[in-house]
Amino acid sequence: MIVLAHNRAWPQTFRSFYGLITGFLEREESPEQCAVREVKEELGLVGTAATLIGVYPFEQMNQVIIAYHVLANGTVKLNHELDDFRHVRPAECKTWSGGTGLALRDWLRGKGFEPPMLELPKTTSE
Repeated sequence: MIVLAHNRAWPQTFRSFYGLITGFLEREESPEQCAVREVKEELGLVGTAATLIGVYPFEQMNQVIIAYHVLANGTVKLNHELDDFRHVRPAECKTWSGGTGLALRDWLRGKGFEPPMLELPKTTSE
């Protein structure tokens, strides 16, 4: 199962959108350690392994995403940044055309799935 989460800070147009866990690399840690730490901090799960998926541009935020697949155990306990999560089977997962959606697409393809692409909601000042 894949855990997708909803960030409470996302705009109203992203109300029904769920994405991957993300975070910022601390100066004293490796990217692998960061991935495991973020899974623990945001979901309360204990990561047992982190495998590199790839590196992706995230132009909207002038950032680079270093994406890892983290195997984890435990019961999901959301932190203050998240307000919901979903377990999604790989065969039922949809990806999106930017940021972590490209990493999810590549991981799914590596598992033999060709995921459909979601249309991202437009961000407007409604």
